[in-house]
Amino acid sequence: MLYQLSKAGKLCVPAMNVNDSVTKQKFDNLYCCRESILDGLKRTTDVMFGGKQVVVCGYGEVGKGCTAALKAMGSIVYVTEIDPICSLQACMDGFRVVKLNEVIRQVDIIITCTGNKNVVTRDQLDRMKNGSIVCNMGHSNTEIDVASLRTPELTWERVRSQVDHVIWPDGKRVILLAEGRLLNLSCSTVPTFVLSITATTQALALIELYNAPEGRYKQDVYLLPKKMDEYVASLHLPTFDAHLTELSDEQAKYLGLNKNGPFKPNYYRYTFPC
Repeated sequence: MLYQLSKAGKLCVPAMNVNDSVTKQKFDNLYCCRESILDGLKRTTDVMFGGKQVVVCGYGEVGKGCTAALKAMGSIVYVTEIDPICSLQACMDGFRVVKLNEVIRQVDIIITCTGNKNVVTRDQLDRMKNGSIVCNMGHSNTEIDVASLRTPELTWERVRSQVDHVIWPDGKRVILLAEGRLLNLSCSTVPTFVLSITATTQALALIELYNAPEGRYKQDVYLLPKKMDEYVASLHLPTFDAHLTELSDEQAKYLGLNKNGPFKPNYYRYTFPC
């Protein structure tokens, strides 16, 4: 939305895109979701993950975190993707990349992580097997077509907080969590350490905008400077008793870096294996 406003010339003030900062996206989206997906599913359904067939829709940072956690628990995990690069990453991490329609009748759990809308449609929900679980880890409540389930022929039964059984005329039940809203915010706790990283990033973005000399930032959308992302990370390293290696003058000159950072160019993409 901010980028759309900026492109249309309607953005009235400078804005920081914190969501795409390294210390938000590569930590909150990945590590937070890696833990909260299991927590949310356990709290709401008491499901056992070993041997369950799960499809994760989307292999961005959120999808990477969810698949890593489920794979570690012994689940059989499929991935759906539109992006060939993310698809190749999923393949190299050991996941089968499929179309949802190819596995819809056999999977036990569907998790959406795309940021898109109508990723799981009514037609696909009609074809899911009895007792399947559907939930969203991605974006608002748009990913699962929940509105299409609010029809006279389907019965909704609230079995516990944030858990609805949607019952078809033949008796089939699909377990819908949080009415399609974000599972990690509705059904689980969120690790405070990761939230600390995100909150620090947000605070530094505000401080940067407030203290910046006039004219540094125009009415546009900016990412947090790399140096500040590194500072956020450095503030959290003492928790792990981590000790950074320091570059010698010779090494810094060889790499063309300042000894105090930033240590990576803006185009650098931090990647994490599952």
